[in-house]
Amino acid sequence: MSDTADFASAPAETDRAGSARPSDEKMRQILEGARRVFLADGFDGASMNDVARVAGVSKGTLYVYFQSKQALFEALIKEEHRRTAERLSMFDEAEPDVALVLKRFGNALMNFMLMPEHIALVRTVSAAAAKFPGIGRAFFEAGPQYGADRLAAYFAHQVEAGALAIDDVNLAAYQFLESIQGFHLKRMLFCICEPPPPQAVERAVARAVEMFMAVYRPKQLS
Repeated sequence: MSDTADFASAPAETDRAGSARPSDEKMRQILEGARRVFLADGFDGASMNDVARVAGVSKGTLYVYFQSKQALFEALIKEEHRRTAERLSMFDEAEPDVALVLKRFGNALMNFMLMPEHIALVRTVSAAAAKFPGIGRAFFEAGPQYGADRLAAYFAHQVEAGALAIDDVNLAAYQFLESIQGFHLKRMLFCICEPPPPQAVERAVARAVEMFMAVYRPKQLS
């Protein structure tokens, strides 16, 4: 079967990426096989034949769920990245110590982002995004944008509570996210170093939180 397979037998319910909604075990089986193939071979090196083989399904079944390799990769990103972003972007609004909340969040986020599997995914997305912008958009919306939006909402709540003084919570959210990841993440992305020890990550996050609070702590609390 070619990449322009006949979809007469495909499920009626599809999303905008042209894939069936991920509601059954077969879908999870396919996405797990796709994850293994894409991380091992990259987007260009992966094939639908490889995904079908690793997932343990026929190529015909694979095409029932996904029209193309691009649609499959976008679905994989949305499924895995959004789930992880939801888990990491949990902020305890009842905790009065904003710096403590940010340290916990920053350490959890960086421990995930510095995992070799996540580094491999970022490289794969970066390589494919120029040719397939939808892939880059799916990755950004499901991960960085989702996390920044949740962080901005937390900041807005703290501004109302008088714990922070921020005139643009969206800008502040992106500033904080960039400040905790730049040094270690970029070095790993460009193969400069191995994953840093937890103490180094914690030190970088703590310093980023100190700088953030120095700028956005209300003057009367300084």
